[in-house]
Amino acid sequence: MSDKGKIFLGVLLLIVVVGVPLWFALPGDSGPAPELEYPEGESQCVEHKEYMTAFHMDLLDEWRDEVVREGKTEYTSKAYGRTYEMSLTGTCMKCHQKRDTFCNRCHDYADVYPYCWDCHLEPGEL
Repeated sequence: MSDKGKIFLGVLLLIVVVGVPLWFALPGDSGPAPELEYPEGESQCVEHKEYMTAFHMDLLDEWRDEVVREGKTEYTSKAYGRTYEMSLTGTCMKCHQKRDTFCNRCHDYADVYPYCWDCHLEPGEL
């Protein structure tokens, strides 16, 4: 008697069990990117727009660590050479004042839930 049928069925079942979660985890088209409300005028972010789009959370984490652990409070931009206060509410939120129409739209689209607002207050919440 041959067990080829059982082996084939077992391998097929293994492929399905392992493959289905991988299939659903593949990135897909989640629709058009959200329309963000950028600051008016000729404002300049601490780094280039492309850098900030991709790495703003890394920058904010770096700022947090340096402020809390090392006592540093100033950041010198690699792109522009200007010095900024390392502050989410004092620097970033001066230009990006509306969290709902800037931060939240992108975070909802990307399905990420940062914990910034567990400690920080939006300007005007005091």
